[in-house]
Amino acid sequence: MRTRSISTATALAVLFSSVALTVGAAGSAAADSAEVLPVSSVGDIAVDGVHRRVYVSDPLVGKIVVTDYAGKVKGTLTGLPGVSGLTLSADSRQVYAAVSDKNRIVSVETDTYTLTASYDVTGAKGPATLETVDGKVWFGYDGGLGSLDTSGAEPVVELVDKPGVEWDGVPLLGSDPKAPGVLVAGERGNTWADVAVYDVAGAEPVLRTTKNLTGNFKQLDLTPDGEQVLTTWGDGFGYSFPAYSTKDLSQETAYPTDAYPNAVAIASDGTIAGGSDSIYDPDVHIYQPGVKVPVREYDFPNTGNTSGADELVPGALAWAPDDGHLFAVSVNSFGTFSLRTMAEPGKSLPTLTVNAPEKAPRAKPLTVTGKLTDTVPLPAGTVLKVTRTDVESPAPGKALPSVKTKADGSFSFTDSPPAGGKVTYKVAYAGDATHAAASASDSVTVSRTKTTLTLDKNGKAYAYGADVSFTAHLGSTYKNRTVEIWADPYGGDKPKKLVKKGTVNSRGNLSATVDMKRDTKVTAVFSGDARSASASATSTAYARVKISSTVSKHYRTGKIGSTTYHYFHKSTDPYLATKMTYYKGRKQRFELQVYGVDRKWHASGSEYFALSPDGASTVRLKAPGQSGIRARIRSAYVNASSGDNVNSTTYGAWKYLNFTR
Repeated sequence: MRTRSISTATALAVLFSSVALTVGAAGSAAADSAEVLPVSSVGDIAVDGVHRRVYVSDPLVGKIVVTDYAGKVKGTLTGLPGVSGLTLSADSRQVYAAVSDKNRIVSVETDTYTLTASYDVTGAKGPATLETVDGKVWFGYDGGLGSLDTSGAEPVVELVDKPGVEWDGVPLLGSDPKAPGVLVAGERGNTWADVAVYDVAGAEPVLRTTKNLTGNFKQLDLTPDGEQVLTTWGDGFGYSFPAYSTKDLSQETAYPTDAYPNAVAIASDGTIAGGSDSIYDPDVHIYQPGVKVPVREYDFPNTGNTSGADELVPGALAWAPDDGHLFAVSVNSFGTFSLRTMAEPGKSLPTLTVNAPEKAPRAKPLTVTGKLTDTVPLPAGTVLKVTRTDVESPAPGKALPSVKTKADGSFSFTDSPPAGGKVTYKVAYAGDATHAAASASDSVTVSRTKTTLTLDKNGKAYAYGADVSFTAHLGSTYKNRTVEIWADPYGGDKPKKLVKKGTVNSRGNLSATVDMKRDTKVTAVFSGDARSASASATSTAYARVKISSTVSKHYRTGKIGSTTYHYFHKSTDPYLATKMTYYKGRKQRFELQVYGVDRKWHASGSEYFALSPDGASTVRLKAPGQSGIRARIRSAYVNASSGDNVNSTTYGAWKYLNFTR
């Protein structure tokens, strides 16, 4: 049956009116990433290697989402009800999509994600699977196969009259650009499923072979040599990805896997990616052709709210054309879909270990050992790069002679580290076509000569705001003569501060001035060098507060002996106004003493009074009511008792009172 399609212009008018497009800017790809996909279902994945874009169809919503290799959304086409199968043109200029609910195939221009054509496939109900073979777009629909040829002046749609199989539903399709003229088809989701191999190189497809196989197929693919078709779930081999000969569909081998296999995709170099719905086991398995043990596996994380991890969407595996990336779509228990990008998935992951001594003397030989192992064996003599990083050779470090592995992958080398301190040995394997790069490191503490460092002024107290010079003295060292002096004032509101950093003088001294407004911990620091150990010295110096007090309400002043007194009437209350260095929550201590008949001063009481934010506090002393009494009063800051500990205890001057009639 041969059917002419309607013209491209007419077809565009039919569908474009219902399609909305959003486009984002181009970006770069990232390795081993995962990004949430704004979809509600997944029909198919197609990878455009030229533009480094991934296309994901969402049949439930009727849209196609375009992302970069890292999963960042770059464009969205909507208004495509039931869109499912996707395939890329041979020149990567168009992506074709099967719009099942409209019985159409549309094409999307890959430079701009613009819908460029819509092709009517009337007679082919619900086209849903697509493959590009020799320039033609082959599609599977409900009960049959067809092709779309857009190479001529007008597109041509052909439905296969005699497919050789009575297809139950929409057949899965598989092909490979390196195997021209070969198309494989198979039924999905059945205990027994028909599989067929077609030669489509001529004007009409020719059935090469067909067979009814045991399986529950979710995806199938063709090897690049065209010799085998792989499916999910095997005949008599348990959970596996069986490989059938394209000559007669006899099973030639199977790649064992976990429950339940649900996706398979083959790279252009023959590397096999198999997926399984394994919520407690790895989800993606990578095999080299003919090797039944995976060279690499990926286990999806759990981003949902159940005990099992995210699941691979059936059939949601696709390789980048250059085999450098593999893409998978997972879904969690919330129904959230994620595009997972796996970089260099065809390469096995070597394990590299490095072991250095915990401690070692400087300039003396030490031995570093290690081992390089892999599921894909590495030959003896594999070259490893060695780098030493230390205080004299900071990153990227100093290259040492390369080392080669023994037959069991082990290696060792000897080095005499010239510098002390932390010395790190990094060993790196560059990787090759089948093995990913690997590196590991270990560190050893290498001895250094003890360094003498002192700092003066420890334990001394100073007036508030005094500029105090602290001097650090550095003993003999190898090269470094730089010292730092840090000041850390008491109180959580003042950070530690570098006061000075410089080279000590010929006597080994470096001085720095600290403004002593609080008790301060001063620290001198020497960072060390290749042969001299680091050192530090600490001095804690103390700062008093400022206190000034003024007496009021007296009627005169006068001296008794050499002491000045404030004279008060016996019924007048004296006032003592105090100004003190303020700190949050600080209180002043008011003290009273009375002069006794024994001619000695006797404590008569004390009490703490809060300071206002400006540091002021005024205390009224109740008058004694009788004359002939002499007293003295003062204000004080008492470390800790006054509400904080940021200054040293400081007493104000006594103020003398004489009560008369």
